[in-house]
Amino acid sequence: MLSAYHNFNQNFVPLLLTTSVPSKKMNKTIQLQDLGHKDYKETWDYQEKIFQEVLDIKIRNRREERQDETPNYFLFVEHPHVYTLGKSGDLSNLLLSEKQLEAKGATFYKINRGGDITYHGPGQIVGYPILDLENFFTDIHKYLRLLEEVIILTLAEYNIIGTRSEGETGVWLGVGTPFARKICALGVRASRWVTMHGFALNVNADLGYFDNIIPCGIKGKAVTSLNVELGVEKVNEEEVKEKILKHFTVLFDCTIIG
Repeated sequence: MLSAYHNFNQNFVPLLLTTSVPSKKMNKTIQLQDLGHKDYKETWDYQEKIFQEVLDIKIRNRREERQDETPNYFLFVEHPHVYTLGKSGDLSNLLLSEKQLEAKGATFYKINRGGDITYHGPGQIVGYPILDLENFFTDIHKYLRLLEEVIILTLAEYNIIGTRSEGETGVWLGVGTPFARKICALGVRASRWVTMHGFALNVNADLGYFDNIIPCGIKGKAVTSLNVELGVEKVNEEEVKEKILKHFTVLFDCTIIG
């Protein structure tokens, strides 16, 4: 943990106190919105709107030397069948033509998050935290690792051992074995410490849709879903969301409302 305390030479303390500008109070309240089943592009546009609103507050604070509080949001959503390609992704990792996409009732978007290609669809819990990390910590690496930890702790409640795979963002099962498989993908965007996009956890996902891509651009690795690992037809997704929020609240030392 980073310490909030610093050792200053006593001779300089009065000068620091008289010339420094008071820092903005850290807002650790997060507004939860469950968008239900919603089109990917509509959700992306909504994310962008919130993201820009938070950025505008930060820009105004800096320009006008204000200390207005910045809000934080956590969006849950389930998308119709869609493939998304990150800004540094390789289009060749999509194995379908435009006509084949239409035949499968799927859409495709090239978007502004990190990472390569992934799939979203029914039975998948997608979480989009739109946070001003200056309310929490200014460390993108730590942010990604905490998102992974939220999912790892959630899976542990189902006696599933989730882990990280070195050099590969997300949460995996069976790392180091011939049966390594990914259960949760991560991809985020950040500007001025404000985040958008997030994670996608396969809970009751139709894994056949992953056969149409090279997931995350990683060849030779499988994908799995929580219901498959538990050997059940369907897992209660609302229960999974509750567990995700519980662990998110603890790890980010925040209060979630809504």
